[in-house]
Amino acid sequence: MSHQSINAERLLTRIRELGAIGRNDQGQLTRLAASATDKLGRDRLVAWLRAAGLEIAVDRIGNIFGVWQSQDNAGQSPLMLGSHIDTVINAGIYDGSYGVLAALEVIETLKEQGFAPVRPIVVAAFTNEEGVRYAPDMLGSLVHGGGLAVEAALATVGTDGTTLGSELACIGYAGTAEPGFLKPHAYVELHIEQGPVLEREATTIGAVENLQGISWQRVTIDGVANHAGTTPMAMRSDAGLAAARVGLFLREHIARSNAPSVATIGTMRFEPDAINVIPSRAVFTIDLRDPDEDRLRALESALSGFLDRLEQEEHVIVSVERLARFEPVSFDGAIVAAIEVSAKARGLKSRRMTSGAGHDAQMIARIAPAAMIFVPSRDGISHNPREHTDPADLVAGANVLLDVAVRLAGSP
Repeated sequence: MSHQSINAERLLTRIRELGAIGRNDQGQLTRLAASATDKLGRDRLVAWLRAAGLEIAVDRIGNIFGVWQSQDNAGQSPLMLGSHIDTVINAGIYDGSYGVLAALEVIETLKEQGFAPVRPIVVAAFTNEEGVRYAPDMLGSLVHGGGLAVEAALATVGTDGTTLGSELACIGYAGTAEPGFLKPHAYVELHIEQGPVLEREATTIGAVENLQGISWQRVTIDGVANHAGTTPMAMRSDAGLAAARVGLFLREHIARSNAPSVATIGTMRFEPDAINVIPSRAVFTIDLRDPDEDRLRALESALSGFLDRLEQEEHVIVSVERLARFEPVSFDGAIVAAIEVSAKARGLKSRRMTSGAGHDAQMIARIAPAAMIFVPSRDGISHNPREHTDPADLVAGANVLLDVAVRLAGSP
C-alpha cells in the first residue's frame, strides 16, 4: 500500500473550490465559525462526504463527521482524520481545509483500492478552531475531548454579540449527536506548518511530536486621563505608557531567558483614544506560548510579578482576565514513528518538530493517541492570502497520511 497514491488532481481541485467559498467583493476569504459563509463551506463539504458514500453525523457543537464503516468493523473504535474549515479574516486556502479534504481523499482512495479496514475511518471537521468569532479557539474539538461542557460552549458570546448555539441553529448545523459520541482509536491531523522551518531545511514532512502550551490573558490598566501638554511626566497616571512597558518587559525577559518562549500583544485599545489626552485606560491581550509547562508557568509568574510592580511604579490599577489556558501536549510516539517510516519509504526527507500553533489535535489527544503531519509553508506565512504550499508537498503529505491510515486502520 505504501506505493499507492491519492488522487492528486481531485484533492487539489477541492482545495481550490473550497478556497473560493466565502470571498467578499474584494476577493478576501473569510469563513468565521457559524457564519453564513461557514455554512456555504460546510454545505460543500457535506456534499462531498455524501458523494463518497460516507455516513454524516453532526453533533450539538456543530462538529461534522463523515463515517466510513461496514458491518464487519462497526463495533470498533474509529480512526479519526481531520481538522477544520473555518478561517481567520482575509485568510489563505490551506489552513485546516487541507487536513479535512486530505482525510476525505484518503478514504476515497482506500475505497477505490478495495481496502477493507478493520476499524471505521472518520473524517472530522471541527467547529471554531480559529477562535476569531468565538473564544476559545479549538472550541469544537475541546468540547469533543471533554474539556468544556457543551452547554457552556453553546452559550459563548461572540465578538459581534451573537451566541454560538443560536448561530449554529441559524445555519442548520446545530446537530443532535452528543459531543464525544465517537471516541477515536487514534487521531491524525495533516496541516501546513504555518512556520518557516521545513522550507528553510528543504524538508517535506514534519512529524510533529509535541505542541506548545498556550496562555491567553486580557489585561486592563486604569490610569487617569489628563491634558497631554500640561501634565508633567513625573505626575502622570498614564495607562498607555504602562501598557507599552508590558510589551517591552516580555521581549526583554524572554531574550534574557534564552528559552523558546514567545509572547504577543495581539490587540490593544486606549480610552479616551485622543491624541492630546493621556490614556485613562488600556485594554490589551497577551498570548504566551512554550512547549514546556514549567517554563510557561515561570513566564506567567514573571509577568504577574511585573504587573504588580507596574501598579506601584506607574500609579495605575491593573486587572487580569484569563481567556484560555492549554498545557503543552506530547503526541503519541508510535504514530510519530509511523509518519517517519512512511516518509522514508516514499523517499521524503522528514524531521521531528514542535508545533508553535494550537490545533484540534491537542484537544483530541486528551482522549486518544494523536499526532500531526506538517508540510512546508512558503516563507512561513499563514493566516494571510499569501499562504502557499507547493502542490507536490500537498500531495506528499496526503500520501503519508494515507500510509499512516493504512497502518492504524488495517491492524487490530
